Amino acid sequence: MKTNKIKVLILLCLPLSLFAIQPNSINAETTKKNIYIEKSLANNVAQSIVSEVGETSRFRVDRGVAQVAALWRKEDGTSEEFKAFCKTGFVADETKLDTLFGKLQRNLEIISGYYHKIDLQLKEPVQLTGAEITPLDELFGGYDISSHMDEDLFANKIAFVTALNFPYYSLDEKTKQGKLWTRKQWAYARMGDRFTTRIPSEILQHLSQVLATADAYISGYNICMGNLQNAGNEKLFPKDMKLISHWGLRDELKSDYSDKKRGKEKQEMIYSVMKRIIDQSIPADAINNDKVNWNPVTNILYQDGKQVPSKPEDNKRYEMLLGNFKANKEMDPYTPQLPTALVRNFEGNMEIPQQDIETLFKGFLVSPEVKRVATLIQKKLGRKLRPYDIWYNGFKAKPDISEAELNMITSKKYPNPKAVEADLPEILKKLGWSADRAAKITSLVKVDPARGSGHATGATMRNDYSHLRTRIAPNGMDYKGYNIAVHEFGHNTEQTITMNDVDYWMLSGVPNTAFTEAVAFLFQKRDLELLGFKNTNAHADNNLALDDFWSCYEIMGVALLDIATWEWMYAHPNATAPELKEAVISKSKEIWNTYYAGVMGGKDEPILAIYSHMIDSPLYLSNYPIGYLISFQVEGQMKGKSMADEMQRMYTQGRIIPQLWMNNSVGGNISTEPLLQAVRKALE
Repeated sequence: MKTNKIKVLILLCLPLSLFAIQPNSINAETTKKNIYIEKSLANNVAQSIVSEVGETSRFRVDRGVAQVAALWRKEDGTSEEFKAFCKTGFVADETKLDTLFGKLQRNLEIISGYYHKIDLQLKEPVQLTGAEITPLDELFGGYDISSHMDEDLFANKIAFVTALNFPYYSLDEKTKQGKLWTRKQWAYARMGDRFTTRIPSEILQHLSQVLATADAYISGYNICMGNLQNAGNEKLFPKDMKLISHWGLRDELKSDYSDKKRGKEKQEMIYSVMKRIIDQSIPADAINNDKVNWNPVTNILYQDGKQVPSKPEDNKRYEMLLGNFKANKEMDPYTPQLPTALVRNFEGNMEIPQQDIETLFKGFLVSPEVKRVATLIQKKLGRKLRPYDIWYNGFKAKPDISEAELNMITSKKYPNPKAVEADLPEILKKLGWSADRAAKITSLVKVDPARGSGHATGATMRNDYSHLRTRIAPNGMDYKGYNIAVHEFGHNTEQTITMNDVDYWMLSGVPNTAFTEAVAFLFQKRDLELLGFKNTNAHADNNLALDDFWSCYEIMGVALLDIATWEWMYAHPNATAPELKEAVISKSKEIWNTYYAGVMGGKDEPILAIYSHMIDSPLYLSNYPIGYLISFQVEGQMKGKSMADEMQRMYTQGRIIPQLWMNNSVGGNISTEPLLQAVRKALE
């Protein structure tokens, strides 16, 4: 699952180089219109300030004045007013600069924290279980109360004070210099990242509305499994089973490996449902509707035993995706140094270049270990592989107990959100935290009943709550929900530690989302252990490596599809939803044929396109495979040590750049090699 961050706030904090990268040509005209202060004037102002404060301040002066000049607009004041502002606003004295930093940090935390609390509460009617969602709920859920924040901070000159005194450093500069920086210097650098763009509030507000609409669409996308029937009119799933796409469908497919009697038939049926969702031939009346029965193979609806007419969903899925693209593209002219959503995501948010990500994934997908592991899976299954076997989970340590029995255990243990919340300290104690630390961390975690599959939302100011929003049925939490909740609690634990225990608020959090996914994976793979089932398998380490490897194999292809889809949309900005649908399906087949068909069998399979993240979380999917790799390397570092102590050591580094974080934590960069080495050992 994903963490539900304040997406717009993340976009506001994008680090954009004002010096090293030239504006992309598609945005050059808009960029030129926005420039009010000429470079020659800025140079003269900078030289004048250096003459007064001395050469030791030249770097900060030159860069700070250039940053302000790039952001200054006509409405901010005349050239003379720009000059006066820079001369009076620059702080040369180190003690006074430290005081300025402290005040900015304190007040930005207050603003961010309370905006976040308001946003969470406004979204409760659309994200939590309760009364039916009304159009007004959707309007408030899509309202971004913080969309005017930066506009106001530029208008009152706070943003300019920050940009003038705290230089922005490019990713290359952070990489080369960051290992020598003190914690305070890192905090200063993150303050320098804060105000580097001026995106109009109406664009941010539109993006917020579009994301909220997509989130509501996905949160309500349920399949009533008890209403699915086969050619013999048989129902294979429990009457009251309702699964969200894609998470619930995927997890049910995984659990069906343990059903030796009809498991494969169930999996084939789920696979048919997934393909109907992807190509949008799914009947609209089959979505979240238990009044009709549906045969997903023939695509026929029945009511009272009789066939009834139906209409397909008809591209709504791709309309949502297209809306996300257009809303993100509106920001392009205002971020000329990172001119597309792709560049903003990888160079800006993840701070790992897209090319590096793709090279890492493609190298892994063609590694010789893939076919060897696939052969092992085929042997264990006793049949040829099917496309949905990308979700094979037979390497996981499992007790000799059915999922139905696990459901009984979890539903009894967790009948409601209060029961989940009450057990959180015990979960942390089982994972190695002391009673006092477990109580302190979980005192800042609230559990809410989610409409959708669930997500974790961290606080943005210290001593505020993070929220674990998880799906709990009226008869209690089933095992699938429990497994997801443990994953989300991993996020909450990270969020609480990195918000409250990191020394500077400007460094709170993690380098990018993959690092919180890594913690969530560490928790999730211990879910059965937390229920009291001890793993006595002598080959546990080997199985862990094989399981992580196969998970990476699956999700790396999905992430490549996510990237390819956005590249296609940028190449075809005027595409229609039907055209986008055909492109996504075509790209998914192309990636399948390149990296999967020779291993899994089949040609032109579209299954990689089922992931809901593509629809409601733009370009999120690369965080998962990176998260798996980080998780595996961190797990190796923790072996024989206290998980609690190692997490505290690693994660209190906060939001420095990814590769420096990894080197400080595990002694090397993010890499596939440790996992590949472990898999080779396991295969032996």
